[in-house]
Amino acid sequence: MVKQTIQIFARVKPTVRKQQQGIYSIDEDEKLTPSLEIILPRDLADGFVNNKRESYKFNVLAGYNGTIFAYGQTGSGKTFTITGGAERYSDRGIIPRTLSYIFEQLQKDSSTIHTTHISYLEIYNECGYDLLDPRHEASSLEDLPKVTILEDPDQNIHLKNLSLHQAATEEEALNLLFLGDTNRMIAETPMNQASTRSHCIFTIHLSSKEPGSATVRHAKLHLVDLAGSERVAKTGVGGQLLTEAKYINLSLHYLEQVIIALSEKHRAHIPYRNSMMTSVLRDSLGGNCMTTMIATLSLEKRNIDESISTCRFAQRVALIKNEAVLNEEIDPRLMIIRLQKEIQELKDELAVVTGEQRTEALTDAELLQLEKLITSFLEDQDPESRLDVGTDMRKIHHCFHHLKVKFSISSSRSHCVPC
Repeated sequence: MVKQTIQIFARVKPTVRKQQQGIYSIDEDEKLTPSLEIILPRDLADGFVNNKRESYKFNVLAGYNGTIFAYGQTGSGKTFTITGGAERYSDRGIIPRTLSYIFEQLQKDSSTIHTTHISYLEIYNECGYDLLDPRHEASSLEDLPKVTILEDPDQNIHLKNLSLHQAATEEEALNLLFLGDTNRMIAETPMNQASTRSHCIFTIHLSSKEPGSATVRHAKLHLVDLAGSERVAKTGVGGQLLTEAKYINLSLHYLEQVIIALSEKHRAHIPYRNSMMTSVLRDSLGGNCMTTMIATLSLEKRNIDESISTCRFAQRVALIKNEAVLNEEIDPRLMIIRLQKEIQELKDELAVVTGEQRTEALTDAELLQLEKLITSFLEDQDPESRLDVGTDMRKIHHCFHHLKVKFSISSSRSHCVPC
């Protein structure tokens, strides 16, 4: 069966906001392979009817990498979709709902050992920062250590200075999300009163194993809130906002270059290294991942051009072919213990067959234990009793020597003639 590894959905922002009930709901029908399905029901606000049921799933609990990212112009609802709103509980975004679902499923599965870690990366003006760094509040952005990209010989990406925080409960994970959100770069622009000025990647790292098994499953779920593209000529921003807009537009341009290259057949080179964002999302785009893109659209007349551009970008993303594989590996520590035990057993068997004796002497505790076993064996009146000291030739030889000595003493006494 061919897995659908790339999915595209569009979310339309109404021109006039009205009070809405819940936008999302959770579907837990899949029992064999737990998955999350977030449903956007038909939106009748202001006459815009969405006749397609929009849903996106991931199977991170089954050991597959997943990515959900929102893409669209500034003010189109990306952050509201990914993180959610703070006014009502029903306005929760994909991240808090995902955390709620994951920990609910982990509590149900008592037969597997699970560990969950959280990281939160911000890419601001093409520099990476750890949003969970405790020094954020007391330091300026320039004084914080930058997250840098390292690549191993297998071309796997590793992020230096990005911390991983274990989260044992949903509450702990949500606290990390809230901490990171308070450290994000946000500013007021002509297009949005609270515009995020950076790309942010909230990652849930899951590992699981059966008790006693050396096989471990690892999976990552990237939940990505991209900064929105802006037409500087339209917004008229200047100063720091202009610098931020240039970096945002440039990184989105590099992202589009990667998407175009991936959608073209027989393309030899994919320019992942052009930007930090495309390097971090290498697996999500054309790699080992099940990816969902949410195209956020604003249908106001002044934003039609940007909405059409977003839809064209989404069409290119739909042409990408990912190859998601189950991420399983052997725990090296457990494997070492198992191999050491097998080696010892083989040495014992080999010693019995070859008669070779180990060079090291028996300890005092081992000698005392053997004395007790021999005494118990000799005092046992059962003719079927056995003296079992294992396959260690040193112990076997010691027992024979001990019995020989006792026999010699007993034999000499029996030949003594009284005076």
